[in-house]
Parts: sequence; C-alpha cells; structure tokens
Amino acid sequence: MTKATSVAAAREPGSRAVRTRGLSKSYGKGVLAVDGLDLDVPYGAVFGFLGPNGCGKTTTIRMLLGLIAATDGTAEVLGEPVPERSAVALPRVGALVEGPAFHPYLSGADNLRRLDAVDRTTDPATAEERVSAALDRVGLVAAARKRYRQYSLGMKQRLAIAGALLRPRELLILDEPTNGLDPQGTREVRSLIAQLAADGVTVMLSTHLLSEVEQVCSHVAVMHKGKLITQSSLADLRASAVPGVRVETASPEAAAEVLREEGLADVAVAPGAATALLGGAEPEKLVDALVRAGVPVRGFAVVRPDLEDLFVSLTGEGFDVSG
Repeated sequence: MTKATSVAAAREPGSRAVRTRGLSKSYGKGVLAVDGLDLDVPYGAVFGFLGPNGCGKTTTIRMLLGLIAATDGTAEVLGEPVPERSAVALPRVGALVEGPAFHPYLSGADNLRRLDAVDRTTDPATAEERVSAALDRVGLVAAARKRYRQYSLGMKQRLAIAGALLRPRELLILDEPTNGLDPQGTREVRSLIAQLAADGVTVMLSTHLLSEVEQVCSHVAVMHKGKLITQSSLADLRASAVPGVRVETASPEAAAEVLREEGLADVAVAPGAATALLGGAEPEKLVDALVRAGVPVRGFAVVRPDLEDLFVSLTGEGFDVSG
C-alpha cells in the first residue's frame, strides 16, 4: 500500500481534498475572473475541472497554490486553510501549471536533480533515491540520461509530472496536462493519471477537453465565465441527462405534430427526422400514436444526450471535444 493510499484510507467520510467557499478573484474594476466559487474535490477522485479557456480555471488553481491572493472567500487544501497554512498543506501537493520548464541541454534525471535541490525540506543524501523513484513512477527510467531537448512532447509532460512527484503527494493538480500533445503523448499522460489515481493520489485535472473527462475522470465540475455551473460525480451527471426521442421519417412535420399532441417538449424538425424530449412518455405508446396517425416511421430511437450536449445545455457554449 502506498503512502497516499494509507493516508486516504484514514480520511473521514465526506472529507475533501479541496474545498472552497465563496472564493472570488477580481482584477481592477468590473473584471471578475472567479465569482463565488464553492468547490468540493473528494479524496481519491480524479476530478475534472472543466470549462472553456478563459473561464477561471487557472486563476482558481493559482489561488489554491498560493500563487495569487483571493479577493474574497476561503479555500482549504488537504484540510488546511490557504494561504494561512500553505506551508503545511502545499508540501503534500504536486502541481503542473502552464506546462513544464526545464533546461534543454540537461538530461531528464539532471533536470530532476536540480529541481529537487531547490526543495529545502528534503534530505540531500536521499536525492538520488527520490529522482529514481519519480522517473520510475512516470515510466522514464530508460530515458533518464537523454537530454531534455530530445524528449517527445509526451515525455516532457511526464517529466514535469515526475517533478511534481519527487516527494510523496496526496494531491496532484494538473492544469491542461495534455495541451499541445500529439495523440501518443496524450495517451501517455492519461495512462499516467489513471495509474496515480489507482495508487490513491487525488488528482485535480483542469481541462477544456471533454475527452479528458470521459476517459479518466470520476467527478467533474463545470466552470463558465468565472462561475461554477455544476459539480457531481460523472455517473450522476450522466444520469441527470433527460433522454430524448428521434423519429426517422419522410414526414418529419407530421411526426412532430404527433409528438406535440402526446405532450412532449422541445419538439424539433430536422431533414428526415423529428426529435423531442421523452419526459414521462412511454416509447411504445409514442410509436403506436405515430402509426395510427399515418406517419411513415423508418426508425425510432430513445437517445441520451452525450457529454457535449450536456455541457452545451449548461453553458450555452460548445467545448473542444478533441484530445
């Protein structure tokens, strides 16, 4: 059992790795980057902090890490108020904000040695042990002596995460960790996040990519224009989606009229189809009503909105679904 796993097991039910109440940040007059944020990140979660670029995610992370001061509200990280007790909380937190920055002509291992030397809370005598363990954790032992400038984008990002793991961490905060990566690099980083979560590390993953959330996250919060729109487990969010119906027919207007008569909401007509929210209607009775009305039904399906549909409905804007 890892240290992170044993610590997590000792947490009280309902405790949070990150908790904010009314957290706000304003810049000058009328520029509110974060507005009254009430965030709850459960221990052991892979928490997707989702929203379009510029919605306040990075500003929130900077406040949690003590890099900038909040204008209003409170924040706790690993049960400690920040910034008042940042010196207690932050050594247990690893973070990657706005991409890695290493010396290009040094090897991966040498870059980690320099980074480790900056941390005055660690014992220099055990530096090699920490560097080796961090490289092993991210799968870069074979590339330890290779110069950083020869690393692929995915390797560079994994080395940055290794830097955040030079000492045991209970919480890892990653800001857009796959930004700019090719598909292979993206897969490498996502696989690493899954491994860290399996070891009991709580991961807070800031992203604008729905694919990140779908593939690695257990929980999600949605930010939009500085405000928290929703937060829940991913399973609960999916379950909250209102199913719809799609009738494929050569007479979509006639089908739409039947759906309206049956009391369905949000009826819409598209080429070759009519759609609506199912609500409490029974699909079998809808099919029967369509047939009795003489509508030529080529296909009938009950569909649940995908994550993109959900987030568009929550924010009124689309998200980048690629990854």
